[in-house]
Amino acid sequence: MTFDLPRNVILPVDAVDVRLDPGPHPFERDNAQAIAENWGREIAANPALFDGTVVLLSALSYRDNSLVGRCHAVRYSTFMLWRGNRQVAGAEHAYAHAMLVAGDNALVAIRMASHTVNAGRVYFAAGSFEPTDFRDGLVDVDFNMIREVREETGLDLAGVTRGKRYYALSTASGTVIFRRYRETASADEIARRISAFVAAEAEPEIEAPVIIRNADDLPDGLMPHMKPLIEWHFADKGYFADRG
Repeated sequence: MTFDLPRNVILPVDAVDVRLDPGPHPFERDNAQAIAENWGREIAANPALFDGTVVLLSALSYRDNSLVGRCHAVRYSTFMLWRGNRQVAGAEHAYAHAMLVAGDNALVAIRMASHTVNAGRVYFAAGSFEPTDFRDGLVDVDFNMIREVREETGLDLAGVTRGKRYYALSTASGTVIFRRYRETASADEIARRISAFVAAEAEPEIEAPVIIRNADDLPDGLMPHMKPLIEWHFADKGYFADRG
């Protein structure tokens, strides 16, 4: 098993069976010098970067409405070298989005702060999977979603109504696993709460909330993978009936 899943199409996902391999990722093992040299350039350009731990896939497939894969803990510096050359065989990235749906059906995304690697870009509050997101070696996607939203926006989605399943979109830049989380408050009220949290943070990860009210309401700086997710949400007329 390497990477065997349809690309550029939104897939229904009933289970995510992605496991953390305790061994080193071959990409990190085989590129130590290039990783160190690239990291030197990265931190020279942005000293705020931190060489923490994230995970990088070595295999992912789509079988019977399930994502099945393997990943390895790597340094962020390893991820940054891979990020600059995404066509590397045997290495891909997966991440999760809590698609935050307001009571008025608008979507609430975020714009990243200027000191981050995705400065100014707009997407749903999210971050790469980390070892803390795994339970007995198996990824806990919702834990990652809730953790990242809380860290970036101050919102607690633990008690919020969730869509009945995940969905996934795999492109050349990686695979996003997403799920609707429906708040009862209006988009304006949710944005107000996020803005208050950001204002109180010493060094917030995000610049501001971004409200998206329809499929034509696309903000500047939108990450490319977001457009099909937004179009999918607003085209899904049956959402309110089945909470998909």
